[in-house]
Amino acid sequence: MATLGLSEADKKAVDEFRRDVVDPSRTSLVIVDFWAEWCGPCKQLAPVIEKVCEDYAAKGVKLVKVNVDENGFIASQFRVQSIPTVYAVFQGQPVADLSQARTEGQLKQMLDQILAQLPIESDEKHQAEELAPLIAMGEQVLDEGDGERALSIFAQLATMAPDNAVVLAGQVRALVMLGHLDEAEAALTQVPEDIAKDQAIERARAALSLARDAKPVQDFSGLEGRLAANADDHEARFELAGGLMASGDRQGAADALLEIIARDRGWNDGAARTQLLKLFEVVGLEDPWVSTQRRRLSAILFT
Repeated sequence: MATLGLSEADKKAVDEFRRDVVDPSRTSLVIVDFWAEWCGPCKQLAPVIEKVCEDYAAKGVKLVKVNVDENGFIASQFRVQSIPTVYAVFQGQPVADLSQARTEGQLKQMLDQILAQLPIESDEKHQAEELAPLIAMGEQVLDEGDGERALSIFAQLATMAPDNAVVLAGQVRALVMLGHLDEAEAALTQVPEDIAKDQAIERARAALSLARDAKPVQDFSGLEGRLAANADDHEARFELAGGLMASGDRQGAADALLEIIARDRGWNDGAARTQLLKLFEVVGLEDPWVSTQRRRLSAILFT
């Protein structure tokens, strides 16, 4: 932004704009809100912009307000013809016009789209990079069946990132593995609303539901005897699947549930399929084992 021939006031405004907007935008997303004291819509929009930018500060978003009456040259450089006008600026250049966003939801949706496309540096991104190997360690310990150690790892991570969905879900799944189902349920009720529907939280919720359904079986011979006498005793097979899940035999549980579906997919309002899908979600939808079982399910349903 050239300053040759400008008044001292305009030069000062340009220097301040460089300091407040251009320089920070090298690594951050700067939201520039052009406004004026006499502008009613500006005053209505201001609380929305301020709240969203505060919420997104950890994502690398910064708000700068520019009074057009005091910074006419800056406004002219951005070709501001009416207010409120709101631009997102990155690396010194406007990357999006946010002026049409009038609600918190609209503005957040637009910011999410922008942030997903730009290499914005943020505290949140740095924290995620630090947490990633530690979360992977916790997940590995969970896979190995060491609930106590996994709970300890995720509890420590929660002190670093109390609102991280994957960390909170890891804690819940560790509690479920240890059989502390009431504690797990209490933890889920305290999950922040904005991450309550995150896939990791849904996975933890499915693990709790599955654990409550999966009743331990002390002696499988009785159930096996019932099935030997009547292969269509779906209640016995369903109970067998629950016992197998409780003992950690997911393959045996899947086999039993798939057998029920193959014999009577509508039994008990599709209870076997519902339980199988919960098992898939708990194991992880991207897991190769789940992919194999899903193919088996599809073969049953579509042949």
